[in-house]
Amino acid sequence: MSALEELQSGALTAEENVVRYLEAIEARDGEINAFIEVNPRAIEEARAVDEKIKQGRAGKLAGLAIAVKSNINVRGLRATCASKTLENYVAPYDATVIERIRREDGIIIGMTNMDEFACGSSGETSYFGATQNPAAKGRIPGGSSSGSAAAIAANFADLALGSDTGGSIRNPASHCGVVGIKPTYGLVPRYGLIDLAMSLDQIGPLARDVYSAALLLEVIAGYNPKEATTLRVSQQNYTSKLSADLSGYTIGFAKEFEEYAAKEIIREVKHALAKLEAQGASVVEVELPNLSKALPTYYLTVFVEFFSATRRYDGRRYGYRIEEVCGEEVLRRILLGRYISQKEYSGKYYRRALQFRSLIKKEMLEALSGVDLIAGPTTPKLPHRIGESIDPLAMYAYDLLTVPANLAGIPAGVIKAGEVGEIPVGIQFHAKPLEEQKILNAMYALEGG
Repeated sequence: MSALEELQSGALTAEENVVRYLEAIEARDGEINAFIEVNPRAIEEARAVDEKIKQGRAGKLAGLAIAVKSNINVRGLRATCASKTLENYVAPYDATVIERIRREDGIIIGMTNMDEFACGSSGETSYFGATQNPAAKGRIPGGSSSGSAAAIAANFADLALGSDTGGSIRNPASHCGVVGIKPTYGLVPRYGLIDLAMSLDQIGPLARDVYSAALLLEVIAGYNPKEATTLRVSQQNYTSKLSADLSGYTIGFAKEFEEYAAKEIIREVKHALAKLEAQGASVVEVELPNLSKALPTYYLTVFVEFFSATRRYDGRRYGYRIEEVCGEEVLRRILLGRYISQKEYSGKYYRRALQFRSLIKKEMLEALSGVDLIAGPTTPKLPHRIGESIDPLAMYAYDLLTVPANLAGIPAGVIKAGEVGEIPVGIQFHAKPLEEQKILNAMYALEGG
C-alpha cells in the first residue's frame, strides 16, 4: 500500500508520514546527498494537515511529503540553486506551484540538491557536493534535478518537483528509475522559478508511480495571471482519466534513435514497446532527420539566455558576484553566452539557433501529426561513475534526446523501461502540446504491464 493509500484510508497520519521520511533522511542522506536543507517546520505543518483531515476539509495532497528543487522559491527556506552565489538566500515568497501544493495540503519536506544553477546533466556540479544515485550505486543520478530524483528513488519523499530546461527532469528520472514529466511549455506556472533559460524551462513532477506524478501535475498545472507565459487552459483531471487501455494508440519510433543511443538501451526500449503493443498499441516508424541539430541549437540558446539571467547576480542586492564564486561549468556558460551575445556574433550564432529551433519544432510536430506518441530512449548512454573525467561536449551529449521536447515546447515523460546490468534505463514519450494525458496513459500501461 502506498503512502497516498495509507493516508486516504486513515492507516497513516500526515505527521507519521513526515516523521518516517525525516528519519530516513537523517539516517541515509549523508551518503546520498539528495537534500541541501530539510524543512524545520515540516512536522508542525503535518500536524496542521492532520487537523484538517479530521475536519474533513483536506486537499488532494493531504499529508504527502514533497521535495523541492533548490531553484524554486519556498518561503522561509533557502533557494540556493546549489551555488555559493545564493548559499544564504532565503526565499521571501512561495512560487505559484508551491502555493498550489500548500492549498492542497502537501507538505514541503525540504530543498533538494542540483547541478549549480541547473548547469549540468550529472548532479556533480553542486557547490554542496555531488548527489549519489540510489538505484545505481557509485554512478551519477543525472541532472540537473539530481536531488529530486534521488530523493524519490531513495524513498525520502512521496513526490518531488524538478525543473526541465533540456531534460533536467527526464534525464535523472531515467538514471534513477523513477517517473518524471516535462509538461507542455506554459502549462505549469514558472513564477518563483530561478530559471536557466526562460524560453525553455518548465517545472514538473517526479514520483515513484504514474498515478502520483499525474496527481501532482494536476495540482500545479493551470493558468496564472501573474505571468505571460502560462496558457489559458481549464483545470486538468489527469488521475480520473488514467487508463491502461491503449487500443487505438499509435506510437512512433524514429530510426534516428538507433544511430545515437547505445544498443543495450535501445534493446530495453524496444522490449517496453513490445509490452505496449501487447496492450493494444501499434508501433510505426517516424522520421526525425534533424535530430542531430537539436543539441547545438539548444546550447546556443541556453548560453545566451543564461548569460542574460545571471546579470542580476552582481553581489550588490543579494548573494555574491557570480563570476567570483561559481563553478567551472557555470563560468563556462557565462563566458560563452557573453561571447555569443556580442553584436558581431549574435547573427552568426544566436539568430541561426533560433532558425533551427523553428525547424526542429516543425519537424517534431510533423512527426507527431500521424501518431499519438513518439517513444524512444531518454539518454544515449548509461550514467557514468561519479568523479569520472568527462569532456564537456560528452557531458552535453547526455541531452541529445531530451532537448527536442523543450525546443518544440511539447510535453514529454519518462518511466523505467528496464535495466542494463542493474542500471535503470528509461523510455521517453513525446506528445502534441497539452496531450500529457496520452503520455500518462502509456506510462500507466507500461507500469501495470
